[in-house]
Amino acid sequence: MPIIKFTNALKRFFPALSETSIPANTLPQILEELEKLHPGLRNYIVDEQGVLRKHVNIFIDGDLIHDRNKLSDTFSERSEIYIMQALSGG
Repeated sequence: MPIIKFTNALKRFFPALSETSIPANTLPQILEELEKLHPGLRNYIVDEQGVLRKHVNIFIDGDLIHDRNKLSDTFSERSEIYIMQALSGG
């Protein structure tokens, strides 16, 4: 099962977030399972059409995903998926 990790910035909004393994084959499936564990998290990560929000990035095994619209990037059962809030400012 892939391991899902989060930044501390996301934990500020969802304090119970912790590193977790989720049995899923696609990013949308992972988001569905995360939503069951942490209601409201999916809507923070993607919009109503399932497109990744501008203030969120997802990395798979250290690489930024390419498909922000359909979240179709692939991963293995040993992958580390890192969901983070993009930082901005000066």
